[in-house]
Amino acid sequence: MDSQRLILFFVFSFSVFLLLDAWQRDQQPAQPAASASAPAGKSVSPSAQAPVPSEKLTVPQTAVPLQEPRAAQPGTTVRIETDLVIAELSTTGGDLRHLQFKKHRDTLDKKKDFVLLEASAERTYIAQSGLIGTGLPNHRSTYTASRERYQLAEGQDSVEVRLVAPAADGMQAAKIYRFHRGSYLIDVGFEIAGSGAGAAQPFAYFQIVRDGKPPAGDSQMVPTYTGAAVYTEKEKFQKVAFSDIDKGKTSYPKHSNDGWIAMLQHYFFSAWLPKNGTPREFYTRRLEENLYAAGVIIPAGTVAAGASATVMVPFYAGPEEQEKLAKIAPGLELTIDYGWLTVIAVPLFWVLAWLHQWAGNWGIAIILLTVIIKLLFYPLSAASYRSMAKMRVLAPKLQKLKDQYGDDRQRMQQAMMEIYKTEKINPLGGCMPIVIQIPVFIALYWVLLASVELRQAPFMLWINDLAAPDPWFILPILMALTMFVQTWLNPEPPDPVQAKVMKIMPIVFSIFFFFFPAGLVLYWLVNNVLSIAQQWQITRTLERGAAPRKR
Repeated sequence: MDSQRLILFFVFSFSVFLLLDAWQRDQQPAQPAASASAPAGKSVSPSAQAPVPSEKLTVPQTAVPLQEPRAAQPGTTVRIETDLVIAELSTTGGDLRHLQFKKHRDTLDKKKDFVLLEASAERTYIAQSGLIGTGLPNHRSTYTASRERYQLAEGQDSVEVRLVAPAADGMQAAKIYRFHRGSYLIDVGFEIAGSGAGAAQPFAYFQIVRDGKPPAGDSQMVPTYTGAAVYTEKEKFQKVAFSDIDKGKTSYPKHSNDGWIAMLQHYFFSAWLPKNGTPREFYTRRLEENLYAAGVIIPAGTVAAGASATVMVPFYAGPEEQEKLAKIAPGLELTIDYGWLTVIAVPLFWVLAWLHQWAGNWGIAIILLTVIIKLLFYPLSAASYRSMAKMRVLAPKLQKLKDQYGDDRQRMQQAMMEIYKTEKINPLGGCMPIVIQIPVFIALYWVLLASVELRQAPFMLWINDLAAPDPWFILPILMALTMFVQTWLNPEPPDPVQAKVMKIMPIVFSIFFFFFPAGLVLYWLVNNVLSIAQQWQITRTLERGAAPRKR
């Protein structure tokens, strides 16, 4: 295998790894559910049976009311503003129908704030909650609010909103939202007071309702996952694709005493995070065409006559910030999906983040990380370039063999192997170093693609967003030029077909990189420049050493 075949082998291997990685990220192996839900034909009354401290609840997800039509009136809007978010609640159902982030810009219009939750004709992405039990309010009920505007005042750590439901059947309930300073966590819950003669044991449900469309501006060239996910300590992180919900082929733990359920998309997500140690039932279902729900049911406690009970579940809706997620809930950092190379990608990100703290610029941090990786793999890549350089020195001899044997490829290959043996060249010597580096390259690829910290992060000059394609295509063009230089440094292959492929490859690669985030192109550009310098130095050294033998 000569140097050109080695490069083709690298390109092919890298492509295979990318395809395998994309398949691994979207296709999760079927896992047996921890336990089966109650049969659909059976109706279990939540007010008739008390929850027990086991892995199963006694209420099925079918007890959760279905979604109102999308055109339903939202009721009175209650607006809440903190230092990080602007939220809007509806008195119809008490739903959280709008959530925008003041410190993140919109993907398409950077003059606007990014909006995660929204209820409009184009998008449906809302957070709902309610109670299961006779006379108790759900997400179809009408609440009343004491006022329509709430502002986190200077010096306040949190602001609380109370939505009161009408009393019915001796039960009075209020829905509570508590927003915190400097946090994307929102406490959502219910206070239930009993005034009847008997005791009640209601359940509470918390769900996220979302359409199946990917977020606006999401790249089709580099697709990312949009859908639900469930985490438990036993079964760990599992995706629940919308397509699987449509087919009724979901497989995830339905009952547990720990874990959470989420809706994921590129850079941002939302999740209900019940306290560990509480029995819960997870569920996903299709509400209507292209509309899905993912939620959790938990016991709300016992409400005796003249007594009250409170149930509260944190709701996270915000960016996938790696440094903070693991501190919020176990396993929450897994929402940043690096696929099967997470074990390599996570350390790479921490190094990149550390470099950013030192450099103050994510673009410079990418350059420094590329240099560090290049230094770590210097001995391996040097072996590959040394093999290529030796092949370049032998190029005249190989051309003579081609002229001597013409179309007799078998005799020409035998003669080439004799030369390799005489010159002590292993034509496969460069393969293993490159193969070893491929997982690192792909892991860094996903780090640069999936890290919200790099979203809309400027570099310099015309690059004002490292997570978006280069608007002037200058980096891809420069990268193509570096690939042409690398091709020139390599010996021209004897096979004219291979020679043409090697000349076309830089153009093909640059077209692909036109659509890749600028941070990825910057990494490849710097890596190519360093490779050129290393390859040129090794080639020059070997050619100087071979010069006396040519006299």
